[in-house]
Amino acid sequence: MKFEDFICSEAILAQLKARNKEGAIREMVQALREVDKIQEDDYESIVDAILKREELGSTGIGRGVAVPHTKHPSVDRLVGSVAVSSQGVDFASLDGEDVYVFFLLISPPDRPGDHLRALENISRQLRNDTFCRFLKQAKSTEDVKTLLNEADNNQFTS
Repeated sequence: MKFEDFICSEAILAQLKARNKEGAIREMVQALREVDKIQEDDYESIVDAILKREELGSTGIGRGVAVPHTKHPSVDRLVGSVAVSSQGVDFASLDGEDVYVFFLLISPPDRPGDHLRALENISRQLRNDTFCRFLKQAKSTEDVKTLLNEADNNQFTS
């Protein structure tokens, strides 16, 4: 699975404004709502589902990255977004550091394979220091799109 299979490029946020966990999640879900990837009526229940997932353990996986995610019956296919914060967000990360790069995923409950493949792809790409560093430095939506495309085309080597 590649980023292009699930990241909604119109919902990429290169200048995340939020300064806390809930704000970051709300801002990213709102970006997906604004491009009709989720319905307005489902906004609160999706945010609540992601926050409930965070209660099980932070999806701030370290190295300045978080992957908030949930399964939700309102979507019929996996959708996701990417956000970059220049100032960092306290996300209760496993390493105690602020988060600068976010990958948000929402998938249908009956498609767990897609959800797992997307998480695996994100995890694999994030092991590459160059990819992580460039993402954290991205200043525009175009920068982020280019990096995701390069990652999809295996242009980053460890």
